Amino acid sequence: MFKPHVTVACVVQAESQFLVVEETIHSQPRWNQPAGHLEANETLIEAAQRELWEEAGIHAQPQALLRIHQWIAPDNTPFLRFLFVIDLPRCVTAIPQDDDIVRCLWLPAETLFASDQLRSHLVAESLRCYQRGEHLPLTFLQAFNWPF
Repeated sequence: MFKPHVTVACVVQAESQFLVVEETIHSQPRWNQPAGHLEANETLIEAAQRELWEEAGIHAQPQALLRIHQWIAPDNTPFLRFLFVIDLPRCVTAIPQDDDIVRCLWLPAETLFASDQLRSHLVAESLRCYQRGEHLPLTFLQAFNWPF
């Protein structure tokens, strides 16, 4: 039975800088947006808030839905990735709460586009989507008959 992994990610921007989390994958540092899997009994928006807290120690509410990516990873794992926008008024101290995150960085888009440390091509694609400004209201996501 086909079951894609459902994930959420947040493009977090402040003062023309973007928040990335650094993980070690196959002994190499890799940068990603705060992101992770949808868990049982949570909405997509709640999942985005939780992942931002776990990976960066930041409490913030997504302001818009940026994109839904259907993606097949290099290992042939299928994903549905819900991408959210969080614009903050200033860069805040980001402290990982998850042991898998090495550190958090605020970087300009140009640095990220030029980096060979991105976890996947979706990191740069997410920034390009943000820069195009094609934000959708969160009302596009409805939790029907929720909670269980």
